Amino acid sequence: MQENPKNCFVIMPISDQDGYEKGHFNRVYEYLIKPACEKSGFEPVRADEEVKTNYIVVDIIKKILDSDLVICDLSAKNPNVLYELGLRQAFNKKVVLIKDKITDRIFDIQGLRTLDYDHNLRIDEVNKNIQQISKTLIETFQSNEDEVNSLIQLLSIKPADLPSQISLSQESSLILEALNDLSVRLRKIEGKGKENNYIRNKNLKVALNNAEYEIGEEIYNKEGLLGKIIDIHSDGIFLKKEENIYKVPYDDKRLAEVYPF
Repeated sequence: MQENPKNCFVIMPISDQDGYEKGHFNRVYEYLIKPACEKSGFEPVRADEEVKTNYIVVDIIKKILDSDLVICDLSAKNPNVLYELGLRQAFNKKVVLIKDKITDRIFDIQGLRTLDYDHNLRIDEVNKNIQQISKTLIETFQSNEDEVNSLIQLLSIKPADLPSQISLSQESSLILEALNDLSVRLRKIEGKGKENNYIRNKNLKVALNNAEYEIGEEIYNKEGLLGKIIDIHSDGIFLKKEENIYKVPYDDKRLAEVYPF
C-alpha cells in the first residue's frame, strides 16, 4: 500500500439488517471492502469509525463529498445508504457501487455499473471479489471527470455546489450548538478522541499561537473576530460568526495569527 494513501469513504449498512446474520456487514467490511480498498492504495473510512473519533454529522457529510473516492454497498437497500449515495451523486462525485447477489438492482440507478459479490463470503469468491473491486476502484479514480459518475451527469444536470460557509437560522444554530455541547459532554465521559499537538482531550482545549482556548471562547487575529469556538476536532475547529458556521483546519494561516491573550 502507498505511504500516503488516498481516502475512500465507505457507505454501507452499519447495523444488523433483516434477512442477514448478526454482524454480517461488519464481516463484509473487514473481509471484502477494507482489503479491496487497501489493495488498490486507498485508506478505507467508515461512518461509525468517524463517530468514534469525535466526528459530527457535518463532518460525515463532508467526508461523503470531499473523499477522494466513495464505495457504496447497496445490499439490503438500506435507506441511510441510499440517502448518503444521493448526496455524493448530487455533486457528481466518483463512486463505486457494489451489492450482494441476493439484492435486486435498484431501478433509479440500474443504468450505472454495479459489482455483485457473494453474500456467503466464501473465501474463494471473496478473493475474486476483492480483485474485481480493487481494479474498479483504481479505474474509477483514474477515469476522466467527464465520464458518467451519476444520473446527474447522465441527464446533463448541473451538479450542486458546496458553499464555503453555511448560513443557518437562529433555531438551527441553537440546535447545532446543543448537539455539539452534548457531543462534548459525551466525549468527556467516554474519554475518547485522537491525541495530537493541538487537542488535549481531557479538557477539550486547543492551543493557538501559544495560548489555550476552549469551546465557547471567541478568537481574534489581525483581521478582527474570527468567531466563537463551538467544537474542537482532531484536524480543525468549528467557528461561529454571526449566523455562519464554518470549519478552519489547524494549518490555516488565520489560526497562526490568533492573538495570544
